[in-house]
Amino acid sequence: MKYTLYIVIAVAFFYSCKNESTSKSVDTTSEASSQLYFNGDIITMNSDTPEYVEAVVEQKGKIVFIGSKKDAEAKYPEAEKVDLKGKTLLPGFIDPHSHFGMVSNSMGQVDLNPEPVGTVTNIPDIAKRIKAYKTDNNIPDGEWIFGWGYDDGQLKEQRHPTKSEIDAVLPNNPVYLQHTSGHMGVANSMALKKMNVTAETPNPDGGNIERMPNSKEPNGLVQETAMYPFVGNMLQILGKEQSKYFDATQEYYASNGITTAQDGMTDRNTIKFFQSQADAGKLKIDLMALGGNNDLKANLKDSTIHFKTYKNHFKVQGTKIVADGSPQGKTAFFTEPFLTEVPGCTHDCRGLPSLTKETLNELFVTAYADDNQLFIHSNGDATIDMVIAAHENACKKLGQSLDKDRRTIVIHSQFVRPDQLEIFKKYNMEPSFFTNHAFFWGDEHVKNLGKERADFLSPMASAIRIGLKPTNHSDATVTPVNPLFTIWSAVNRVSRSGATIGESEKITPYQALQAITTNAAYEFFEEDSKGSLLEGKLADFVILEKNPLKVDAMTIKDIQVLETIKEGKTVFKKQ
Repeated sequence: MKYTLYIVIAVAFFYSCKNESTSKSVDTTSEASSQLYFNGDIITMNSDTPEYVEAVVEQKGKIVFIGSKKDAEAKYPEAEKVDLKGKTLLPGFIDPHSHFGMVSNSMGQVDLNPEPVGTVTNIPDIAKRIKAYKTDNNIPDGEWIFGWGYDDGQLKEQRHPTKSEIDAVLPNNPVYLQHTSGHMGVANSMALKKMNVTAETPNPDGGNIERMPNSKEPNGLVQETAMYPFVGNMLQILGKEQSKYFDATQEYYASNGITTAQDGMTDRNTIKFFQSQADAGKLKIDLMALGGNNDLKANLKDSTIHFKTYKNHFKVQGTKIVADGSPQGKTAFFTEPFLTEVPGCTHDCRGLPSLTKETLNELFVTAYADDNQLFIHSNGDATIDMVIAAHENACKKLGQSLDKDRRTIVIHSQFVRPDQLEIFKKYNMEPSFFTNHAFFWGDEHVKNLGKERADFLSPMASAIRIGLKPTNHSDATVTPVNPLFTIWSAVNRVSRSGATIGESEKITPYQALQAITTNAAYEFFEEDSKGSLLEGKLADFVILEKNPLKVDAMTIKDIQVLETIKEGKTVFKKQ
């Protein structure tokens, strides 16, 4: 399957960005300096149906004209003419939810992804990869080694690796391997010892330490809150390399047509790092961060954090709450149980909420009292019930209207129920869906949850039908940053095996484009400046080799990004 493979491309950009992207020398300080784009499919995204114009004119980083080529030439006779030569120009893609920092950090880890992202097929492949990584990078004994992207559901053994299997090849290094979901991982014996996880360590609230058969001895798998110490340690160590990979990560996003990127859960140190990069003039695209819920009170008191307002192309938009786990990892919280065996559970296995009802309620009250926008990771329907109840509780306590325009975003909303969608509409809440799951884990969801629940995953058609403005995301590093693939998955809903996951929830290519342009701008209160081609908005454009609205739906994922333009300046150009 041909589509952008994320870690390969990202590393390639790091070493060859000089060859892969060029910048136009545009004098945006001059009133006369402007660019007139013409002779292509220019899609404005200004209505609920496709609307084309002959020309768009950019001046000083903003759109100053859309309409006919004749009128554009008459009004801007000195404009530099940019012949699209039949290609397609759209508003720049807006990333509804991914993890910019994790994408960057993955460049310092072992790639353990299965096809089509990587090549790992079994546990011996994992062992071979991590052993070779130590040798190839001359990593001394005692130093941490991290891997990312393994998927137990795609391994031949159909299980997680164990600490013993990692110990067999790397006995003298602490090792932590992150699951593709980002909600669990496997540690070897040395790593468990360093993190003080023993047979006597109890399972934390909202987490699980998997044990050896008929024993309390950990087998290496740590899920949800049990993995937090391991992930925190990993981020602290890899954080020292942030500046090394920052430019390559930004190039990677720009190469996929993204003019506004997101870091979907950002600790305070990283927020300050991102702002330092922005203040140094290193951001060529916009980057927004979501503070973590553990830092909510501290962030609200920090005058250096610019909520909802860009400073040198960076802002903190709001706060991310992780309320449950992963559906493919069987830790998402459901009202009905999983149909297959769940690690660490023997009866009525419905997954785990990551927070208690009381904690979630308190976070909502704190955020709503300060008009802080909330983004809540919620995959299972039981978690979404908790989120709705927390919203209602906060509004009641604060004396606020249930339908105030807060734009509380329920991230993923993978297995939202129809009645919950209706409540979203009633309360002015919005879902940010994740249709890539249909391809990557659709077959697993059918096995684990049954066909009826699986077919309603990320129900974009139902949401649109009742008037919601859903967005659609990659959740990178969980799946690759590739908006064209995300469009493809929403339109086709095809699984790895070729099965259709929810025929009735397929949407049109135009609706899929809205999810990463106009709807995404709305999600972040940026509809007045981004998301469509309209006079006065930012000149954020992406130029594609083909029009997604005019090709066979199954080939949308193969369309190439030719150029990405941020406020009139080219930030990526394919050679």
